[in-house]
Amino acid sequence: MSTIDESALGDYLVTFRQELHRFPELSNQEFETTARLRQQLEHHQIRILDLPLKTGLVAEVGPQQGLLIVLRSDIDALPIEEQSDVSFRSERPGVMHACGHDFHSSAALGAAILLKKQEATLPGRVRILFQAAEETGQGAPDVIATGALQDAVAIFGIHNDPSLPPGVIGSKAGPLTAAVDRFDITITGTGSHAAKPHEGNDPIIVAGQIIAAAQTLISRNAPSADNAVVSITQVHSGSTWNVIPDSAWLEGTVRSFSQTTRERLEQRFREIVQGIGAAFGVVVKFNWHAGPPSVVNDAYWADFALQQASASGFEARVVEASPIGEDFAFYQQQLPGAFMMIGTGEPYALHHPAFRINDQVLLPTSRYLANLAVAALLSLEPQP
Repeated sequence: MSTIDESALGDYLVTFRQELHRFPELSNQEFETTARLRQQLEHHQIRILDLPLKTGLVAEVGPQQGLLIVLRSDIDALPIEEQSDVSFRSERPGVMHACGHDFHSSAALGAAILLKKQEATLPGRVRILFQAAEETGQGAPDVIATGALQDAVAIFGIHNDPSLPPGVIGSKAGPLTAAVDRFDITITGTGSHAAKPHEGNDPIIVAGQIIAAAQTLISRNAPSADNAVVSITQVHSGSTWNVIPDSAWLEGTVRSFSQTTRERLEQRFREIVQGIGAAFGVVVKFNWHAGPPSVVNDAYWADFALQQASASGFEARVVEASPIGEDFAFYQQQLPGAFMMIGTGEPYALHHPAFRINDQVLLPTSRYLANLAVAALLSLEPQP
């Protein structure tokens, strides 16, 4: 059993979080991160489930059987060169914890330690996911495939939010984050001398038509009450000033909150692109890469999680849905649950190279997660 005193737990978690920050690892490459987490869990005699995961792991506290609540954290970093001024900057060139997953996993570790201290009196089991590859959207499906959610009643997850002040936990019933889809479009025309465009078939003109038409996807296909966005983020074509190229390539993303709207936007985008291609006599290849769906919080558990935030000393706040993506949504397709935003009040947004975390929020978040899990188990315990 761990002998660490709760008064020392805060410093312990901050030290561990900063170590993770110094040695970030990209999705599905989190071998050292997994080893560090395993070492700490074993040190505190927290059992680790034997599951076929390449990276990441799943721990459990409580009796071997009984009611099961799941807490989820993520562990991967981003391909970003760090520009923050912290003393524990990333030592891996071009890799950084710019989304705070080091904070999430450290908070979950703290919750596991706090739950371990009361293991003998827990009215059920708490399973803690230290999930790999959230940034690629592959991690949650990999965990689900292992059966880690089998018999679970509800799942809870967190994400830091620098736009919320420290001491605030935000959530809401229904859609909280957006479905994340990526598209790429290849236009194959016919090149020519720039002085003789009539001898070719200009793919850049076609790309411009597609870019302009894409702006009508939302305004003419999504209900005004259903937020969605389309952004074209890359356009590549040509190699010199006096030659019309053979091809052009575009890439971007579509974000939506409704599954109906999501399907409608994909269908209409395909039709628009193919129609423009046919009108200009070029070959257009449209690829749609479906990512995580929208995080849709169960109304009961979202309200429950906010109530427990208040009981744990946080200000509970109903927040607006955000167009960011989260593969936590895949878990919610398997069982009900809620995702919460933890205020950190820092000046830089998620994925910014100068992003940083307020470590003062770490221990309170661990306490909140532990309290939430216990309260959920107690709420599900059969009444005499």
